[in-house]
Amino acid sequence: MQKPSFNPLPREFYTRTDVVQVARELLGKVLYTSFNNEITAGIVVETEAYAGTIDKASHAYNSRRTSRTETMFSEGGCAYVYLCYGIHSLFNIVTSVKDVPHAVLIRGIAPLHGIEIMKNRKRKNVIGPKDGIGPGNIAKLLGIEVIHSGITLCDNSNPGTAIWLQDEGIEVLNKEVKTGPRIGVGNAAEDAFLPYRFQWIKK
Repeated sequence: MQKPSFNPLPREFYTRTDVVQVARELLGKVLYTSFNNEITAGIVVETEAYAGTIDKASHAYNSRRTSRTETMFSEGGCAYVYLCYGIHSLFNIVTSVKDVPHAVLIRGIAPLHGIEIMKNRKRKNVIGPKDGIGPGNIAKLLGIEVIHSGITLCDNSNPGTAIWLQDEGIEVLNKEVKTGPRIGVGNAAEDAFLPYRFQWIKK
């Protein structure tokens, strides 16, 4: 693949205080990674919003601050990556201002660039649209790991290691977006039913 231009979304995109709006507007953006000169990318097709200290489904609910969640309290525009079930790395984007721990979980991508690299990472002969569905699959395809938690998405101050999102003019119409409750948050009481999950369903 030809090396893409590095044109990340500005920090102002992430520091807005409405995490639900940010989660919706991330649909159609292109998520890139560059590790050891291996560039991969996918179009974001599914997201979930987590509204910080007041959201019972959030790791930061009730201002919970731990060595893992501290990254969530950073200024918007950095990665929050955590390990699920001790196996899967899950990639989230920190949003809002410093000390307001909003985040968006990226749940689905449509593989776009670096398909051969993705095949090697997944040890598969073919990579199709379904391979990018599920946050664990995203991290595997794009090479994202817990060690990348905290890095900025807004500049290339991490030599040899970069994660960023670009607006490449892909239009996502409201009629193509399915909104509903988040997955796997059944223990979040009434917050489990909040319509904070967005899926781009192209007809």
